Formats: sequence, C-alpha cells, structure tokens
Amino acid sequence: MMQADDFGFGTQIRKSPYFDATVRWGAKGFSVYNHMYIPRDFGDPEQNFWNLVNDAILCDVAVERQVEITGPDAARFVQMLTPRDLSKMAVGQCKYILITNADGGILNDPILLRLAENHFWISLADSDILLWAQGVAVHSGMDVTIGEPDVSPLQLQGPKSGLIMQELFGESIMELKYYWLRELELDGIPLLVSRTGWSSELGYEIYLRDSAHGDALWERIMAAGMPFGLKPGHTSSIRRIEGGMLSYHADADIKTNPYELGLDRLVNVDIEAEFIGKAALRHIKAQGPSRKQIGLIIDGAPLKGPNTTFWAINVAGVQVGKVTSAVYSPRLERNIALAMVAAEHANIGAEVEVVTSQGPVRAVMVERPFYDPNKKIAAA
Repeated sequence: MMQADDFGFGTQIRKSPYFDATVRWGAKGFSVYNHMYIPRDFGDPEQNFWNLVNDAILCDVAVERQVEITGPDAARFVQMLTPRDLSKMAVGQCKYILITNADGGILNDPILLRLAENHFWISLADSDILLWAQGVAVHSGMDVTIGEPDVSPLQLQGPKSGLIMQELFGESIMELKYYWLRELELDGIPLLVSRTGWSSELGYEIYLRDSAHGDALWERIMAAGMPFGLKPGHTSSIRRIEGGMLSYHADADIKTNPYELGLDRLVNVDIEAEFIGKAALRHIKAQGPSRKQIGLIIDGAPLKGPNTTFWAINVAGVQVGKVTSAVYSPRLERNIALAMVAAEHANIGAEVEVVTSQGPVRAVMVERPFYDPNKKIAAA
C-alpha cells in the first residue's frame, strides 16, 4: 500500500484533513490548488466520470478555502467585492458570484454562503482572495473582520448522493433546496451542508468545521455510501467541461471579464451599491466584449486526456483564439472543448482549425454547455 510519505511532500504546501484517508483509498496523484494538495488521480479518469454520473463519488475539495467575513458592515463589504446584486440574498442561501478588480477582470468565481445576517463565507476557486479581501478592507472604512476559518469541504456528487445524504442525516435533508445551506452535526462532528458542487450533477458539499475530525468524517461517509456504490474520486474534467463549468486559470483569469464568458446574469451595473470594477464593467457592457467564450467539437481520435497547454485556433492561417479546456467525452463520444475567440469569429456552426499537441485538426463552434444546458440534473 502506498504511504503518504512516498509522495515526498514538504510542509510549505498544506495537506487537507482528508489527505491520509484519500491515500488509503487509492489516490495516486495530486495537484496543487490554493497552496494545498488536491487528489487528481484515483485510476482511470473515464471510470471516475462513470462513477459520478451513474452512482456517486466523494471528493476531497478542502482546497476550496473559505474567506470568512463578519462584522456590522459584512453585507455591505461583500457587495463591494462582486458585481452580482446581493440585495435579496437570504440567510441560509448560497450564490455563485464573480469577484472583479478595478478593470472588470475576474479574480475568482467562488460560491458565497450567508450563514447569518453578518456572517459570510466565500468558498474559493484557485486564487488568493483572502489577501485581496483583507487589502480591500484596510482603507474601506467598514467594520469587518476577515479571516480563514478551520473549514474543509468535501463534495458528495452524483445521482445517488441524495440517498447517501438521507442515510447520514435522515429524510429531512431532502428538503434542502438547490443553492441553500444547513448547519448540522454528524456523530458530534460540526458541519455545514449545501446543495452545491462542481459537477453539474445532483450533489452536496459537506463543510467540516473542525479539521481534527477529517479522517473520521471521510470514513463515515464512505461507509454510509457503500451500499449505494459510492467511490472515492476527484472532480471530473469530463463532466465539468460537458456542463460548461469554468476552471479558474484555464477558462478565466484576471484578464477575462464576465461579458466575454456570457455571464451577464452575474453582473448588475445599475445597482446603487458601488462595487469594485463597476465603471469598467459599465464601459465593457456598452462597447461589447472583444472576445467570447464558445464551445468546440474537435475532430480526430479521442483525446487521451485534458489539454495541458492552450491550443491555438486559426482561421485562414491567422490565430483568432485559443482552446482553454478540452477533453474526450465518452458519453457524447466526441472531443469537446471550451475556447476563447475574437468576437467577430465567434459564430456558431463556423469551422476553424485547432492546433492540438498532435497537430492541426478541424473543429466546429457550438453552443455550450454540451450536456443538460438548463442544469435540470443538479437542480432536480
């Protein structure tokens, strides 16, 4: 059996409270995300995909660090960080938001959770928003406290996840609505549970609120899930690309604005509140974006794995964009990709050339997401 020490990890990159459990359960490779190790390999990624879409998988996503914002001005401060209108956000609700800089560039695309009137968590994608938020707060004149709590999420995702949650928490958990949260305990372990996840499937995120219980929590969930076919797993590139879900640093970064991604619904430049990037986003909206994200179907043999570099997209020998995320979907039996192209070339049905690692191939621009466009599965 592989031991954690076999990986030769140092102490400067943090391990999650589930690290030893994931190694015991077969994690064979790790990546780094938010300065932490995240399991990225439990064997065949295609089998991981089928485990997710047919049954359920448990993923260590403790790398989704929480930025905790409390204090009398917490709600006003959180609104300053995002262009999404939060005025109707209730206690107990979650929202997908963008955090933008003064140029309208995207710094992160986290989930915001409202635990109480003046208590928020920002559940992060891969960038240092704790530092950004503390920096913004310094001269804001607002009464807020910003820190990182001892919180480590797991994702339980897939069609059987609801049955497993009932086994753990009883039937009342089925009343938890899509993008809402509940504070719970399991065997005395303090948790917060939300109907969210990075899979486009039915799913839950289970936020551990005391890292000392990491091993016990992992084992408890796996034991409850065994009769339902639960497997240890990792977030599926195949499923998230099918669902058109963003991966920060790949499909979006500090130079990407919401309008390029078609995320207009997450921006309201007409609200009274002043948020960072408001003037820039108002200007971009009026001018129209110079680039647009599109979907691609790429010809050729099935890709052996996701792209590890950005592939050029050419029209008549001139580069007009880049492939940001590409993978072979065994369900759709096609190579699918998310791409960013110059707005004048973003035409559904148009043919382009993609320069893959194996050479140039033909591709066709299509709408995204590629599967379940209305998110009926996750919201069911």
